[in-house]
Amino acid sequence: MAQTIIVIPARLASTRLPNKPLADINGKPMIIRVMEQAYAANLGPVLVACCGPEIRSVVESHGGIALETEPNLPSGSDRIVAALRQYDPSGSYDQVINLQGDLPLIPSQDIKASLIPISEYGYDIGTLGAQITDDADIANPNVVKIATSAWQKHQDLAIARAIYFSRLPVPANADSHYHHIGIYAYKRLALERFVDLPPSHLEKIEKLEQLRALEDGMKIGVGLTQGVPLSVDTPEDLECVKTILNQDSA
Repeated sequence: MAQTIIVIPARLASTRLPNKPLADINGKPMIIRVMEQAYAANLGPVLVACCGPEIRSVVESHGGIALETEPNLPSGSDRIVAALRQYDPSGSYDQVINLQGDLPLIPSQDIKASLIPISEYGYDIGTLGAQITDDADIANPNVVKIATSAWQKHQDLAIARAIYFSRLPVPANADSHYHHIGIYAYKRLALERFVDLPPSHLEKIEKLEQLRALEDGMKIGVGLTQGVPLSVDTPEDLECVKTILNQDSA
């Protein structure tokens, strides 16, 4: 039976929101909020892959597991693999979820949904998408779009194969466009293979790491969710998350 681990990459070097993982959200650091959502998914161990002692000490003070990795690793994927090789050198965990550390509101059911493409459909990598409802987002290059095959119903979740990711509106002439949500579930061997590849031609053009996998022939499955969890990239995003949590607790 497949064993799953969730790894949250976290580093302090953010230009728009300094010390982002430690940003206070209504009394808890953001990395702890994300960690709690990962625990709520109840899929397996939760590991924070961090770049130094500041994040590690906060995670450990809240009862979590954190491993320090080389600060200058080029990406979150590299940080995840470095932490995994420390924590699980024998490869006991063969399904790995890369949960971004700036998604404090991601529903636990979305974390679970990211696994379905690899655990039940045999894809190398699973991720999520949501239909874009704001026309302004279609033209916004900061909103990454996915071109997929036709959606197929899987119980309560529709699944499609990712054909391309772009900052442009793809596919052309589509009635609906889909926003890529930055969570990935990997088969362990696919993750190890991915980080050993050099940055690809289209990856460097679009500045989208997932294109490296597609160019290498890996298959990415997409689960369709109902909404896009707010990613905290700016002080304004942080205030928005605080407001949402205050409303939910009212």
